[in-house]
Amino acid sequence: MDVGADSGTGGVEPDSSGQFLRCFGRQMKLLREAAGLTQAQLGEHVGYGEAQIAAVEQGRRIPKPELIDAVDRVVGACGVLTAMKEEVAKARYPSFFRRFVSLEAEAAELHAYDTHLVNGLLQSDEYMRAVFDLWRPLLDPETIEQRVAARMERRKLFSRRPTPLLSFVIEEQVLRRPVGGRDVLRGQLEQLLLYGHERNVEIQVMPTDRDEHAGLGGPFTLIHLEDQRRIGYMEVQEASILYTAPKKVSPLEATYGVLRAQALTPRESLAFIEKLLGEL
Repeated sequence: MDVGADSGTGGVEPDSSGQFLRCFGRQMKLLREAAGLTQAQLGEHVGYGEAQIAAVEQGRRIPKPELIDAVDRVVGACGVLTAMKEEVAKARYPSFFRRFVSLEAEAAELHAYDTHLVNGLLQSDEYMRAVFDLWRPLLDPETIEQRVAARMERRKLFSRRPTPLLSFVIEEQVLRRPVGGRDVLRGQLEQLLLYGHERNVEIQVMPTDRDEHAGLGGPFTLIHLEDQRRIGYMEVQEASILYTAPKKVSPLEATYGVLRAQALTPRESLAFIEKLLGEL
């Protein structure tokens, strides 16, 4: 149990991912040199360019799992590099988000209330790229691509077996905000319709004109795990809080239940999204 989080004292963790990637890169460089290979030669063996190998060795690029496997095999590392794949994968996410992502991947149920943007799990490729492009302070192009790839990876939750139950309550204003432009918004609404017809996904829209609203405290996510643990998660800017204590999670669950009752039904919500599409 995270006592700090259950006390409501979350915060921003120091981001050590850059240091870890540099250490991984130095290890890879030592193993490559011990194998008597130049960066160009290693690149030829594993199907990557010399510049990409250099970027990984310098800690500027997060290597894909298949690259790590290939390099480990070619330089005869005997599993030294592949043993670090999981930690390398975590480096794709901001430090404050990593624990949530690991729990999300194990969810038996996930329920989210969103007020500013379409939930990351539901975002189209173009929408998520626009989100990161608009981020302030500005993200460099390489970081944007890493964040986009990491967010795409999270979609595996939809096809995981056993299939998790996923529900989303989204504010109407989110579906009207043209993040990235009208074409991007159109593609995003179309993707929501596709997800909304999946048997394990329920999407509900909270109309702006509702005079009763249980979610004025802001967005949050609930995760139910197979072992019956229940997690509450909230995030603002680059600070996050994970709640595991029932006295903290139960009020969020009650709030979410009221939100679902106040929002449009899933069928009404899909019809509403189709109407918005017709207006674009």
